[in-house]
Amino acid sequence: MIKLAALLCAMLLGTALEPNRTPDLPQATSAPPPIPPEAIAMTNPFKPNPEAQKHARQIYGYDCALCHGEKGDGKGDVGGKYKLRNWTAVDSLKDKTDGELYYIIKNGNGIMPGEAGRGKDEDLWNLVVLVRSFGKCTVTC
Repeated sequence: MIKLAALLCAMLLGTALEPNRTPDLPQATSAPPPIPPEAIAMTNPFKPNPEAQKHARQIYGYDCALCHGEKGDGKGDVGGKYKLRNWTAVDSLKDKTDGELYYIIKNGNGIMPGEAGRGKDEDLWNLVVLVRSFGKCTVTC
């Protein structure tokens, strides 16, 4: 019994003396991996409709707004720690195809986790439409 207690104390003491370890948290990378050309060329196979956009806005509210902001301006509660694109600027996404946006939403980008496995393809494509809509707002969205 004494040996067991001594062993447990040694184990606990050993972990207490272990140098500070940083948990494996997502780290920003210098550059995200390139998007495959076939993804860039993809087009939305689903026709947007009001019900689908309402659902996309709900998903965005749960999974995206915390960083990207409720209106897509990059000013979410957590987003201030990172340099995020302001999607409300009219030309903010002009250099991105729908396929690129879909790929980023599905697979993630840098420290942003992807939605693959959490959302259906139709939902992800509707998020593309929603993100594009932020740059078309001239008044409050």
